[in-house]
Amino acid sequence: MVKYDDASWHYDGEFPEGLPRSAAATHIGMFLTWCVLADLASEELLDDAGEDVAQLMQREITPGAFILLLDGALVDDQLDEEGNAFAVAYYAGEDDDSPYVDDYVDVFDEDAEEIYEVADSWSNFDRIAPHIRERFDGWRAAGSPSYL
Repeated sequence: MVKYDDASWHYDGEFPEGLPRSAAATHIGMFLTWCVLADLASEELLDDAGEDVAQLMQREITPGAFILLLDGALVDDQLDEEGNAFAVAYYAGEDDDSPYVDDYVDVFDEDAEEIYEVADSWSNFDRIAPHIRERFDGWRAAGSPSYL
């Protein structure tokens, strides 16, 4: 199993005081939620977390809450083959330089000094989603390179 990210990696590291541990999951949940809504989820995820996925798709739970139901981790068995290839290129990036995190920071830089201060909300998801879509479309058009 490949683990792309885990909320515990963040809150067990240099994490801002005063924020709940759940704040470490928001950026992870935003990416996985986009993948689920873009039909890049694995059959395993859809089978194992079907009720949670249904709630997510109805916007009854937030992206951060969804990833926390999955132990706060983004792992390869949650995504289909194309989703994993995109996660390697965009989320994981090369040499710990994540284009996704760069985009996330750019989108929310006016609202938060720290990546963890971004509220886990559907309105914030709606702000980052077009950037993920643009990156995905460009990645696909370029022949799905290993890294963006």
